[in-house]
Amino acid sequence: MSIKKDGEKWLVDMYANGRAGRRIRKKFDTKIEATRFEKFALASVSQNKEWNPSSKTDNRKLSELVDIWFKLCGVHLKDGKKRESKLLHLTNALGDPIARKMESKQFLAYRSLRIQNGISPKTMNNELSYVDSLYNSLNKAGEIDYINPIDSVDMLRLDERELSYLTDEQINTLLSKIDEFSLNPHVKLLTKISLSTGARWGEAEALTLSRVTAGKLTFSKTKSGKNRSIPVSTELFDEIQSHLKLHGRFTNSLSAFRRALKAANIELPVGQAAHVLRHTFASHFMMNGGDILTLQRILGHSSITITMRYAHLSKDHLMEAISRNPLSNINY
Repeated sequence: MSIKKDGEKWLVDMYANGRAGRRIRKKFDTKIEATRFEKFALASVSQNKEWNPSSKTDNRKLSELVDIWFKLCGVHLKDGKKRESKLLHLTNALGDPIARKMESKQFLAYRSLRIQNGISPKTMNNELSYVDSLYNSLNKAGEIDYINPIDSVDMLRLDERELSYLTDEQINTLLSKIDEFSLNPHVKLLTKISLSTGARWGEAEALTLSRVTAGKLTFSKTKSGKNRSIPVSTELFDEIQSHLKLHGRFTNSLSAFRRALKAANIELPVGQAAHVLRHTFASHFMMNGGDILTLQRILGHSSITITMRYAHLSKDHLMEAISRNPLSNINY
């Protein structure tokens, strides 16, 4: 069998031209992608087309491919400019090599140095995914006729991040500090929206009056690109409508929120400032008896795996461990 599950990936392991030919090994996120690749490789052999040719005439540098990738693909992505910037930084750090001659050991050395300088493994995984996407996208577009030369580099294994949430007492303290210190007219209401719906801070800021209807808030500028509507209490709904009629729209208020958070002496893991409100909603939802599938829909997660991070907060989570363990029916 040339396609098999390898951890969370699907591995194509084949000899497209028989055992005497070249062995091809490549991993994909889905079985569909792996199957397409297998068919492509077999078709290439049947057409007498060498798989992953040397492309000796293609001596374009990595920076040139970054530019082409952005014009063909990156311009259509929400974070396209960010990816382009990251790719150019990586390109400069590697000395702008000829793209087809880039080697895995070059990226591994670069990654090792970056981690020694305090860059997080998650950031390095993101950079590797950007490089993978560049080569794979240009290959699919027919811009290059060779596969990703650093395809053998694996992602770093990450420890599960601690998801902090605010207690009832901390929420009251935070709201009081916003009243006490913030001159920003939006920050308290944005905080309440995030705590009531699990919305990301940017999603809450993007709300307009037209998206506050029928007792629900419709978030359109979401991470997944899909709209989702969440009901809120009558009191909060009326407050949001009145606020937007008065001010027109929300403005950037994240800095004001961070100042209030600091004034409340609430310490959080790095990178979880405004996001703690989303975690707080999800955590309290589960602790108050909420259903994990409903939570997935509210948060807009594409995969239940992401939402399962909050499952342990359910009151009856794994309680069967008490009634179904081997000592449960034994007097000892």
